[in-house]
Amino acid sequence: MTVSAKPPGPVATPLTERQEARRRRILDAGAQLAGRGGFDAVQMREVAETSSVALGTLYRYFPSKIHLLVAVMRDQLDHLHTTLRKRPPAGAGPAERVTETLMRAFRALQREPQLADAMVRALTFADRSVNAEVDGVSRQTTAIILDAMAVDDPSAAQRSAVRVVEHTWHAALIAWLSGRASIAQVRTDIETACRLLGPPPSVPSAAGGADRTGRAR
Repeated sequence: MTVSAKPPGPVATPLTERQEARRRRILDAGAQLAGRGGFDAVQMREVAETSSVALGTLYRYFPSKIHLLVAVMRDQLDHLHTTLRKRPPAGAGPAERVTETLMRAFRALQREPQLADAMVRALTFADRSVNAEVDGVSRQTTAIILDAMAVDDPSAAQRSAVRVVEHTWHAALIAWLSGRASIAQVRTDIETACRLLGPPPSVPSAAGGADRTGRAR
């Protein structure tokens, strides 16, 4: 499918309060239409009508529906991040906490499969003109994972491991949406990738504890 983009580009930040409210309506309309009918149901003219925004104004914020749907995905991740901060994941170590976090995100997407499919398709179709929006999705996903790891200043090795986890989560989501993977398979793949993030802390024994190798101190 060919997706046309129309100049000018998105409205520059920072937005005024009125502009932010308008952008909020556009994002909500895009999510609503995608949730009802998936990727093909998101037509820019209908988005404009649903959000009570002139079509020309809509294109100033989002030059194409790819830009819009990738921005909707970033918005969904923002909401998820807020929820996770209020109710952090449980787990003895980073691998367990990140697994729980990503499975909670996956279950949220399960509840709206049409919206999930539309967002993932937009992310897959995105070209260089959508780099800013795609980078926003990547940054927010990284922030969610690092929060679950309880890491403020990740090392280069940790950042590399996080990228592998992100790629695995994205691939597992695509496989599930296309019917090529079960929920159990998705969890197994995510758990496997998350092991790169490190083991849980060692638990001292009742007789005085053990060192990292398990030997009594």
